[in-house]
Amino acid sequence: MKVVILAGGFGSRLSEETSIKPKPMIEIGGLPLIVHIMQNFTAQGYNEFIICLGYKGHIIKEYFENLLSKIDDVDSKEFDSGDLHPSTSKWKIDLVDTGINTMTGGRIKRIREFTDRKPFILTYGDGLANIDLVKLVQHHKLSGCLATVTAVTPPARFGALDIDDLDKVKSFKEKFNLHLSWINGGFFVLEPEIFDFIEGDSIMWEKEPLIHLVEIGELSAYKHLGFWKPCDTLREKHELEELWVNNPPWKNW
Repeated sequence: MKVVILAGGFGSRLSEETSIKPKPMIEIGGLPLIVHIMQNFTAQGYNEFIICLGYKGHIIKEYFENLLSKIDDVDSKEFDSGDLHPSTSKWKIDLVDTGINTMTGGRIKRIREFTDRKPFILTYGDGLANIDLVKLVQHHKLSGCLATVTAVTPPARFGALDIDDLDKVKSFKEKFNLHLSWINGGFFVLEPEIFDFIEGDSIMWEKEPLIHLVEIGELSAYKHLGFWKPCDTLREKHELEELWVNNPPWKNW
């Protein structure tokens, strides 16, 4: 199963860093966020990635071209680049330019041909978690739904998911005032049919497509009670840096 990573946004809420680099290239412990994410997947057996490029995408492209060329030149067991998982040498990466101003849904639509018309995992290039991917995929298969979203319970500044007893999403709210609620954690398992729910570049995946899937009962929720944290602000970046020094909960390699 391939992993699609959305890495093309402007990251305007973290402009202190993103004025010179795309948000997935912000470093935590000397490694870009996107590498932390990919290594977490690699440690769980996923080595094929489709990276959706946009804003300053050339920086991401150059990074991986340089990284993989270095790995190819030496024995992976001897290669030292900060803290890379040995299986990094097995990475297969499609770096796809999905446009500067394309919305998240449009970026997904543009990589349709790279998924081989098979189910795939989707995530963002700016969030870290210790999600058990085997359990996530198993949950998706058992649900029989076209899409599964990982539900998490962080602070109440995010949109909310209303989930029933059968783990079906009943509603998708952009904002909410509840003290505690399930929200979209940004790790999805998707069937190839979901491309039909995205009309074009101007569509946000988090709006019309997800709402439509909810309305027809095709969005399942996998509840994750472990670690999950985005990197949307400078404060969150500093918090992740502190966690990296003190046994980072997302590091499984």
